[in-house]
Amino acid sequence: MLHTIPLMAGSASVAPMHAALPLMEQFYTIQGEGYNTGRAAYFIRLGGCDVGCHWCDVKESWDASQHPRVELADMVAAVKQHPGRNVVVTGGEPLMHDLTQLTATLKEAGCQTWLETSGAYPLTGDWDWICVSPKKFKSPLPSVLQLAHELKVVVFNKSDFAWAEEHAAQVGTHTRLYLQPEWSRAAQMTSLIVDYVKQNPQWQVSLQTHKYLDIP
Repeated sequence: MLHTIPLMAGSASVAPMHAALPLMEQFYTIQGEGYNTGRAAYFIRLGGCDVGCHWCDVKESWDASQHPRVELADMVAAVKQHPGRNVVVTGGEPLMHDLTQLTATLKEAGCQTWLETSGAYPLTGDWDWICVSPKKFKSPLPSVLQLAHELKVVVFNKSDFAWAEEHAAQVGTHTRLYLQPEWSRAAQMTSLIVDYVKQNPQWQVSLQTHKYLDIP
């Protein structure tokens, strides 16, 4: 069951609320990773990120100024052209923006709101599912880790297992734990992840199934 987590009282925003946000792309597809793998989902990818992962596969999202500001009503109108009502808000780093009004508009349209974030900025918005994927280049906030439904750690090398455990110790008891091989290192890391999960069954394996399916 999904549990909605609204914006915490007193939470600070890093940006003022806008009726428009920088949009890199939006598309209807199948969620390829983590807990909701295999479910139809509409992705809203916002521009702007300063986390700086060298293996990021959407570096073109980093500069928010390179992407047009799109009215929230227009984003949601595009969502409603498809039968699915699960909406993933991702980036870039979406929490660089105040997402309160975006999630309110999505909720009014009958959508489930799913967030994908590094957790590096304060949480805004009303979310049915929060996936935190922490990055070494900018640490997640403890307050966001505590609210995560899902902790998804990308494994690039062997040292990432210990790093994953450091973050697992900071999440709530309700949080599901996932280890996912970084795509370019999947041949080297997948077997290590499988062995690790067999020895540490509180974790689960996540794969980027959309890449195997050759879909967005």
